[in-house]
Amino acid sequence: QVQLVEPGGGLVQPGGSLRLSCAFSGSIFSTYTMGWFRQPPGKQRELVATITSGGRPKYADSVTGRFTISRDNAENTVYLQMNSLKFEDTAVYYCNADHILTYWGQGTQVTVSS
Repeated sequence: QVQLVEPGGGLVQPGGSLRLSCAFSGSIFSTYTMGWFRQPPGKQRELVATITSGGRPKYADSVTGRFTISRDNAENTVYLQMNSLKFEDTAVYYCNADHILTYWGQGTQVTVSS
């Protein structure tokens, strides 16, 4: 059974930075496409970024150039480095693992506020 644990999140000022991490367990991490999604208040969940098992990243237009997704296959962890944060980045961020089946983390709150 795959488990995804997302410590981190928090409150940050506009223009600031934050790094999210997601620890994976229960299967072979290197075979999974990993991703980050988010759900802003009152809106649907949306894709932020994904990274394939081979390390190829993909980003939503709204975060391109500001966010970086990366993975450490030795540590079974995926990261999301978020820079130049904006008010509209406020959301619950969810880690996602996809390989035949799809798994979700519990979510972590990121609030961008002055």
